[in-house]
Amino acid sequence: MQLLKTTKMLNRFADGELGVMFIETVVALAILSIIAVTFLSGLYTTSRAVIVVDKQANAGSLARIQMEWAKNADYVNDATEYSLAPWPSGQEYVNYSAIIAVEPLHNPDDGIQKIVVTVKHYDEEVTKLIGYKVDR
Repeated sequence: MQLLKTTKMLNRFADGELGVMFIETVVALAILSIIAVTFLSGLYTTSRAVIVVDKQANAGSLARIQMEWAKNADYVNDATEYSLAPWPSGQEYVNYSAIIAVEPLHNPDDGIQKIVVTVKHYDEEVTKLIGYKVDR
């Protein structure tokens, strides 16, 4: 008899709480969804930032290599460009290109040239490095 009373009380309790449990579950799922979207959004932003920083680091490295190459080359009066340094091997430098543009600082060329190294990735300019070369 006592067991029957307890069972009836539990049934009433469970019946009354069923709607509350559903609402609690929906609220919990909504909170978890918001947390998941925030986490995944942060993860996406971080991965994009890593790609951009990696592209800039590779372009900067290539620009410094080309600048040193141009500065160590023989001085050519009234030059408009210098040849490129040998390209480093490695998968990270694929689809990059560089241009070494030269212009005399004064006209006529008095032995000082402005060197501009432009590095592009898929035809998008990533970095530009400016330096000067002196005829010694």
